[in-house]
Amino acid sequence: MNQLGFIPVTLVPVLWIVGAYLLGSISFGILISKLFGLADPRTVGSGNPGATNVLRSGKKSAALLTLLGDACKGWLPVWLALQSDQLMWVVSWVGIAVFLGHLYPIYFKFKGGKGVATALGVMLAISPWLGLVAFATWLIVFAFSRYASLASIVAAFFVPIHSYYYLQPYKDYFLMLLVLSGLLIWRHRSNIQKLLNGTESGFKKKS
Repeated sequence: MNQLGFIPVTLVPVLWIVGAYLLGSISFGILISKLFGLADPRTVGSGNPGATNVLRSGKKSAALLTLLGDACKGWLPVWLALQSDQLMWVVSWVGIAVFLGHLYPIYFKFKGGKGVATALGVMLAISPWLGLVAFATWLIVFAFSRYASLASIVAAFFVPIHSYYYLQPYKDYFLMLLVLSGLLIWRHRSNIQKLLNGTESGFKKKS
């Protein structure tokens, strides 16, 4: 039994992982768009319920809240698991579970976003420096290309390399971030095709 006296120790990791998935399934893009009276982000633009697509509505505050919400839901369960001294493999699965919740949310017929902000939240919980380096990579690529999708793909590609440097003693975290990066790039497969075809929509530079 655990310190609460009524939950078998063997069930504790399961509760953490399931709880993380349920939290990850909350789509802030959909909820905030509804709150602001905007169109469901799944029905406009790229159809992705993420901050970038919400931004295309023209409501920057809604996009910012979506970004913060999706990042915080990635950060919170991983941070709580770390603060509760959960085993490294449990923390790793909590990170994967909250990310999968965003990608395949049970509340929205398993049709979710691409996970960029949520993955960033997970990284910030594991290592603030790693999260900041990944975010800086995204900003640099976006500043030159004006394509959020390309910035996300490049940043995801470099995350395992950065994590190997910053998290070298923590093999399980490296593997978790490798999984997250692979899934994130796979979720952008349609964007990759559009980038190759020259049909991807980006953000024009202000004159």
